[in-house]
Amino acid sequence: MLDTRIKDRQGYGLIQLFTGNGKGKTTAALGEALRAVGAGKKVGIVFFDKGGEMHYSERKMIDSISGMDYIVTGRDRIDPITQKFDFSIQEIDKQEGRRGLQEVRRMFKEGYDLIVMDEINSSTDLKIVCLEDVLVLLDEKPETIELIMTGRNAPQEFFDHAHLVTEMSLKKHYFYSGVKAREGLDY
Repeated sequence: MLDTRIKDRQGYGLIQLFTGNGKGKTTAALGEALRAVGAGKKVGIVFFDKGGEMHYSERKMIDSISGMDYIVTGRDRIDPITQKFDFSIQEIDKQEGRRGLQEVRRMFKEGYDLIVMDEINSSTDLKIVCLEDVLVLLDEKPETIELIMTGRNAPQEFFDHAHLVTEMSLKKHYFYSGVKAREGLDY
């Protein structure tokens, strides 16, 4: 399908959207980020609503990659004693979401080539960030910066802005058979 907005465009500056209920959205975005760093590009990642230290093994590797920076927003939602996930949305979550949007703006100003907004779709769906605020941010995006947005439940407005949309489809998942998240594969 031809997108006349970008016909014959070269270089960075597009918007990619990874959404759907299947596994692999963040993994796909991190793969793109790794590829960009390998090509000498400056990459920034803002992890929305992914606070805490214990549940994200990829950060250990990102720490060792020159040219790839990241910011973590949100609180740790997994109770250290019960290991249960806290699904509530509190004011601190919204403050952290706004901070994440400000970090993306900072990366715009600092001339990053690729920015990943990890879990921005679900953060918008959950009202951690305001849809209108994200749309304003998309309109502010400099022409030369590639932007990747990930997470479930992307609103239609994100589909409309995106130049590439990949929807991960859940067909089967070992979680539903009682397999708990495994370090190095699921987190």
